Amino acid sequence: MRNRRRRTYIAVGMCVGAVVAIIVLVVVLSQNIEYFRTVSEAVANRHDTSQFRMAGAVVNGSVVPTADGVDFRLTDGKKTAQVDQHGSPPQLFKDGAPVVCVGHWSANGTFDSDQILIKHGNDYTPPVVKQPAAPKQ
Repeated sequence: MRNRRRRTYIAVGMCVGAVVAIIVLVVVLSQNIEYFRTVSEAVANRHDTSQFRMAGAVVNGSVVPTADGVDFRLTDGKKTAQVDQHGSPPQLFKDGAPVVCVGHWSANGTFDSDQILIKHGNDYTPPVVKQPAAPKQ
């Protein structure tokens, strides 16, 4: 009888431990996930001034270099948003490129971006860097 009761306590304890571990894992992972909004979703929620990510494609012919970065328009095919990028854009940034901008809506209705994330294709190869010759010993 004692062994049976002891096994029951162990089984219940393990189940409680597993449930606690799952809850902790879900809470930790959900806090570290950062989603992006499409341009249409972001434009619909312009009143939200917190920082978020907005994804879309750079409108052809809209890129204008500025003193502190670049201004351009971003679209998802349905809506378009004006983006003011503060800081240098990535090297692969160009007209028509799919990008994710990290920033917030400003009071004047433009999206103030601090960072541009860009995906490159599978055929991307990094530049060749000449390695110095190993010293002779």
